[in-house]
Amino acid sequence: MTNLLFVTTISGFLPQFEMSDVELAEELGCNIHYASDFENSIYPFDQDALIKKGIKLHRISVKKNPARFFDNFRAFVSLRRIIDREEIDMIHCHNPMGGVVARAAARFSKRHPYVIYTAHGFHFYDGAPLKNWLLYYPAEKFLARWTDRIITINREDYLRAVKFHVRKKWNVSQIHGVGVDPDRFRPRPEIRESKRKEIEVPADAFHIVTAAELNDNKNQKVIIEAIAAIKSDRIYYSICGKGPNEEKLKELIGKYDLSDRVRLLGYRTDMEEILQTADVFAFPSKREGFGVAAVEALLSGVPLIASDTRGIREYAVDGGNSIICRSGSAIEYAEAINRFAEDKEMLERYSALCRDSALKFTTDEIRKSMRPIYEDAIMRVGK
Repeated sequence: MTNLLFVTTISGFLPQFEMSDVELAEELGCNIHYASDFENSIYPFDQDALIKKGIKLHRISVKKNPARFFDNFRAFVSLRRIIDREEIDMIHCHNPMGGVVARAAARFSKRHPYVIYTAHGFHFYDGAPLKNWLLYYPAEKFLARWTDRIITINREDYLRAVKFHVRKKWNVSQIHGVGVDPDRFRPRPEIRESKRKEIEVPADAFHIVTAAELNDNKNQKVIIEAIAAIKSDRIYYSICGKGPNEEKLKELIGKYDLSDRVRLLGYRTDMEEILQTADVFAFPSKREGFGVAAVEALLSGVPLIASDTRGIREYAVDGGNSIICRSGSAIEYAEAINRFAEDKEMLERYSALCRDSALKFTTDEIRKSMRPIYEDAIMRVGK
């Protein structure tokens, strides 16, 4: 059997986004290993549940920040040992530093396993800061020669990656995200009223929902500023997620005296139900490789108010299922909120288009794309 090692920087990333790939790999006869920094979990998960599924866990010291050189070097050394000790045949790595340490470890191991790297949004992109281009672009271009296949999840990244010198020429693929379960995320109007009561949103309120890590890039503050500018007691905003900006957002909410209508709900495991309470889903990211949470909203029949950035363009259609705004413009977001809140027919028209527009991003569709990639890798490993 093929021994496949998944490597991520954020330990909750695999159970949150990659279980479909795990299941597909198991179907194809792979033994699954998973290496990550299990103390760095943005997405809470049950390690015992993964172990019960037969996944062998390996803790490494990989850190998101490239400046944590010694931690990441130790992660490289640990991974190299894991590859040789566990007789790893394939590696599928994710997140920038996970991709760096995994590809370096594979290159300098004795086994030289087949390496797949999924780029969930290059840090260099049209409009990115110069420092991102100076730091990340040369690193990714160099590491491509140690990569057997690069997978991107948006068109801009794909067009850039095909110019890299991947180990096997033209081994660059684009898939439509990581896959969302369309049965879990679907319109369920029958629970809207009861779920609103549970999270204390009035039945007649216009409710905005966001689900994302609380950080500068996800930019929740611009929606808070937009709501403050509107000055309507009817507008409610629920922010789902956790992260380093929690205190900053609490202070901003207090500054605008919005604590009765703008709430931090923390990390939620019931997003399929929370979305039933939403009139619109706000996704104001400054940078986005793709954005699974927004696709979950669309499959649930919830229109987007979103920023005009790379990954979001894959599914957000301005004037169709979304209103697109500049990420830093509270005024544009306020106008978009007002348009939806004041025009019920428009809201219903946009909502009716949402689910069909997102069906190509479902789990089954992504599996169709990933299957030949894994089959090709397993065939090459077996030679």
